[in-house]
Amino acid sequence: MTSAKATRGRIDKRQAILDAALTVFARRGYAQACVQEIADTAAVAKPTVYNHLTDKETLFREAISAAADTVGTEALTALDPLRDPGDDLAASLTETASLLLRACSDERALALHRLTYSEAADFPDLVETVLNRTTLRLRETLADRLARLTLSGRLRHSDPSVAAEQFLALLSGPLESRSHQGNRNVPPAELRNIADAATDTFLRAYLA
Repeated sequence: MTSAKATRGRIDKRQAILDAALTVFARRGYAQACVQEIADTAAVAKPTVYNHLTDKETLFREAISAAADTVGTEALTALDPLRDPGDDLAASLTETASLLLRACSDERALALHRLTYSEAADFPDLVETVLNRTTLRLRETLADRLARLTLSGRLRHSDPSVAAEQFLALLSGPLESRSHQGNRNVPPAELRNIADAATDTFLRAYLA
């Protein structure tokens, strides 16, 4: 019987390989990346990579999917301030905006963004996979939060899905521009300015 420690070690090693794969693929692109470099980055032997992920394409797909799950989960956590926003809705919305921008501009998120669209011609299904696990999942949960705020009289009556989409657009548009489509790290002060402007614009349109 496999021990819990051995199982944990296998899971950790697989995660290390997926993290290394995302880094190398983002740096080299799919065609130029090699499994040996991924193994070296993960500090494992090359056969170990193949033991966990059978070939380069599987490794690429699994690395993208795992990164999308992580980024999507972090983005959902950013909505926590809207569970119970208290008296200062603007402050809670700004905090959510700041957390979302932070989650979407870290190294993993930027690498995921670059890879998804740079390799879209060869892996078109991955665009849908990433969208489902990140943007669409986030928008659905945000719409639920906004619907609850509408029912409590904090926001004016509107389609919560549209409101969620517009709030996210107020964040993603400036972030895309300032990050040069994911190729530049945006300083915290700039992220805060984007969050403040998005919140102000959104509440001007939707505050009850």
